[in-house]
Amino acid sequence: MNTQTDIKKDVRERYNLIALQDKSVNAASCCGAGPVSGEVYTVMSDSYEGIEGHVAEADLGLGCGLPVQYALISPGDTVIDLGSGAGNDAFIARTEVGENGTVYGIDFSPNMLEKARKNAQSRGFSNVYFIEADIDHVPLADQTADVVVSNCVLNLLPEKEGIFGEIFRLLKPGGHFSVSDVVRAGELPEALLREAELYAGCVSGASDRREYLELIAKAGFENVQIQKEKVIALPADILGRYLSAAEVETYSGAALGLFSITVFAQKPGGEPKKALPTQKVRKELSTLAPSCAPGSGCC
Repeated sequence: MNTQTDIKKDVRERYNLIALQDKSVNAASCCGAGPVSGEVYTVMSDSYEGIEGHVAEADLGLGCGLPVQYALISPGDTVIDLGSGAGNDAFIARTEVGENGTVYGIDFSPNMLEKARKNAQSRGFSNVYFIEADIDHVPLADQTADVVVSNCVLNLLPEKEGIFGEIFRLLKPGGHFSVSDVVRAGELPEALLREAELYAGCVSGASDRREYLELIAKAGFENVQIQKEKVIALPADILGRYLSAAEVETYSGAALGLFSITVFAQKPGGEPKKALPTQKVRKELSTLAPSCAPGSGCC
């Protein structure tokens, strides 16, 4: 894959197919798109079960966190869900905004949008709208949203700087986002980076964690907080499809690691919000530009 257009096309095609898969297939793979693991466990996602607004038919097991749970959504808010899939995060957000709020789900997979719209229509949800669009070019006006959420989507696409810029544009002054995503610490083996299958499956598309936080600061956000972080350990049978036995052993014991993180950040113009539960942003932010140095209000 040599161009951003190629990557987007591949991801769109794969997620059109994933929309037709059983959830058990998605849960045993890398966000539903990678090779299925014989080791029965969920590779990425947290469980939505028991969360108010959860729609089982809309939960395809593709997430890597629970961003809506941490998003400080209030009744009457307008929320945008980037990469909304079959609609589960959007439906959970709907319970938070109430009847007077609005939720927009943005996705570029026609099959996903069809499932989401059917799920909304069958339940009579009149304040949830699903729009076909790329998440870096959303056809909504500036300053539309109080809150933006996204779940395991930004890591699929190469132009993350443009996506954070689009989030900034869409948010009202003082608005904020809560995004769950996959990041890495260190370099992934070349064999994984080459594979489009794992690119669409969240792994080799993961950004360096420090660089990811830098992009958020560069887009103009402040009050950056890592709300949740967990290690992602890929099963040996998945790694073995791409690496030699010796490489699997090296990779499995390496400190480089893959992580699922949920990040909160705020657009300037409002009172700073404290997003709990939170883990203090690590040393990465202490070495960013002065505008995002500790004590500057960005962390």
